[in-house]
Amino acid sequence: MSKKIIFMGTPQYASIILNELIKNDYEIIALFTQADKKVGRKQIITAPHIKQYILNENISIPIFQPKTLKEENIKQTIIDLNADFIIVAAYGQILPQDILDIAPCINLHASLLPKYRGASPIQQCLLNKDKYTGVTAMMMEKGLDSGDILSFKYLKIDQTMNVEDLFNLLSTTAATLIIKVLKDYIKINPIKQNASLISYCSKIKKEDGLVELNDASHINAKYKAYKVWPGIYLKSGLKIKILKINEISSINDKNKILEINKNYIVLSCLKGSIRLFRIQVPSKKEVDATDFIRAKKLKVGDMLH
Repeated sequence: MSKKIIFMGTPQYASIILNELIKNDYEIIALFTQADKKVGRKQIITAPHIKQYILNENISIPIFQPKTLKEENIKQTIIDLNADFIIVAAYGQILPQDILDIAPCINLHASLLPKYRGASPIQQCLLNKDKYTGVTAMMMEKGLDSGDILSFKYLKIDQTMNVEDLFNLLSTTAATLIIKVLKDYIKINPIKQNASLISYCSKIKKEDGLVELNDASHINAKYKAYKVWPGIYLKSGLKIKILKINEISSINDKNKILEINKNYIVLSCLKGSIRLFRIQVPSKKEVDATDFIRAKKLKVGDMLH
């Protein structure tokens, strides 16, 4: 008989996992996701990715969007659903103990726990230039990503990957992992996390996208980690939309235009240099970096801003 599942998730990572559960004939009896939010300068009310996915695909699943799981009647609603499992994937809320007690709660965390407990494990592994990452399926408890491990999957990080690439790879990995865990659940012996290896990552803030032109390698890591949001930008507010490392070893004065090529300019960092292809002045449209410096009548040796 098909297992009844309450699914809790918000971004595309969660949508891909949900889709795999549906494909494997698990009965999704409810979706819990974050509330719709105002997005962009025009403050357009926008649904979470997973809600929009369900609506677009005409999937018949009741959708709940409580601001907090401690809201009145939420606990009773979940009890009444009578789920066999609660599956959580990047939901964005802490589950209180009285919810955790209702049914086995399994979280699909996008790191090799106990490394990178917290809100931004995918970005953090890119910031740290890790060579490997993975997904961990864990039993949820009151602590932050501290529950016993049910299963995990290692992945090698291709050094060309940015956060979008890694999100997609980890979401498909998590999707196949949860199917395996659910099939083998009664045979799994959960293992405790190694307390000596714990590390944390925090929720990303807009100001995290600020870069100093100190180290080309570090700037490239931030670019890859923050490409989707918040992006990276200089103190002047100039947003760097597309870049590549030029080289990582030269010692320079920073913020000087070193070369002007057909499709990019080379900008100096204290250590190394970067190629800028596309940039954006605040409140202006994104443009080619070469068009920008021509309009500003800048030349080799000039400061960019």
